[in-house]
Amino acid sequence: MIIELKIPSPGESISEVIIASWMVENGSIVEKNQEIAEIESDKATLPLIAQEGGKLEILAQAGDTVAVGSVACKIDSSFAGEATKAAEEQKTISIAEKTPETTKKEEPKPEKQLASAEYQQVKVSPVAKKMLDEHQISVDEILAGLQKLGKREVEIYLENKVELSKLAENKATPKEISLSNNYLEEVQREMNREKMSNLRKKLSERLVAVKNETAMLTTFNEVDMSAVMELRQKYQKLFVDKYGVKVGFMSFFLKATAQALKAYPSINAMIDGEEIVYHQYADIGIAVQSAKGLLVPILRNVESLSLAGIELKIKEYGEKGKSNKISLEEMSNGTFTITNGGTFGSLMSTPILNPPQSGILGMHNIVDRPVALNGQVVIRPMMYIALSYDHRIIDGKSAVSFLVMIKDLIENPYKMLLGGKDENRILLGL
Repeated sequence: MIIELKIPSPGESISEVIIASWMVENGSIVEKNQEIAEIESDKATLPLIAQEGGKLEILAQAGDTVAVGSVACKIDSSFAGEATKAAEEQKTISIAEKTPETTKKEEPKPEKQLASAEYQQVKVSPVAKKMLDEHQISVDEILAGLQKLGKREVEIYLENKVELSKLAENKATPKEISLSNNYLEEVQREMNREKMSNLRKKLSERLVAVKNETAMLTTFNEVDMSAVMELRQKYQKLFVDKYGVKVGFMSFFLKATAQALKAYPSINAMIDGEEIVYHQYADIGIAVQSAKGLLVPILRNVESLSLAGIELKIKEYGEKGKSNKISLEEMSNGTFTITNGGTFGSLMSTPILNPPQSGILGMHNIVDRPVALNGQVVIRPMMYIALSYDHRIIDGKSAVSFLVMIKDLIENPYKMLLGGKDENRILLGL
């Protein structure tokens, strides 16, 4: 039976994708549920899965732009038995490789000769010889590794020859010549070129469009992280024992952001034609490391999640990211985004909007800095936070007040239980 494997839809409004690569060769035997190719859209890289086992016939080549719904390949399922047999054989080989042999003793390997008689004329600099000794490789292996003699190799030889000639004319000492050789062989001026991926091209277009099509502005504030850090240190073990996951800084910022978005709904809104759409829920995107780079999955209804619920969802996305299993649906239709450049050591930045969203919060590195507190200079762990926003629908007052509220909630975490309100004001009915 011949099975046609069609290009799946990566999401709404996407009509074509690019075949990024084939993981198997044409005519090979594949297993059911095996990843056989990768496809790229303007939003994500997704795997192409074999629905059945059998013999593969590739119809669309790597690099081709193909329409969603078109046939990428065919699988002849009459060869499914061979796929199962091949998988069992591979499993047997793997087990055999892992089983140590008890009867056969390994003979000690002779030390590698760093230079054979054939290459006695090759001059090896002290630096190169030290590297050969450290890595136990020979001159033979280095020279054998040169697959071809090209223009660049000849140019390097000529450059060295000319340099040595100049040194000889100036009556340089052997030590000076050796130093010059070391310098010349360690300097590299190579360049590599690679084709920009479809995903990177589309991302570039979107980022330029944000700068050209929005009135983007950024406002800053700073947060004293002392209260959150003390809270984490005091209750971390109990939290892990109960929920099986550590409580991090991101969950506090997500919870604080959800409450601030409720207080300032324009920051949780977006422009749709001639209308402004206000969201009554907080679907917040966060950056997660994956095999393909940073992805931004969405945490839905953050306003209704506890800190533990947020951490468990972050952990789930982190595990999916490592295995490249985050779906396009899980990265779509967010209302706001948080980016944490602090994990890479960023002190301050101006994050770029993720359209059609109108706001993005930037977290940064935590650094001990002197600050004024009650008329005295004290050292506190401080973080700069930044809000980039679309000035077309968000005014400066709302943006600044939004950051001030997040600052207040992080510096007084208990207020998150009170919806951001002061307990004394609630007590007094104010």
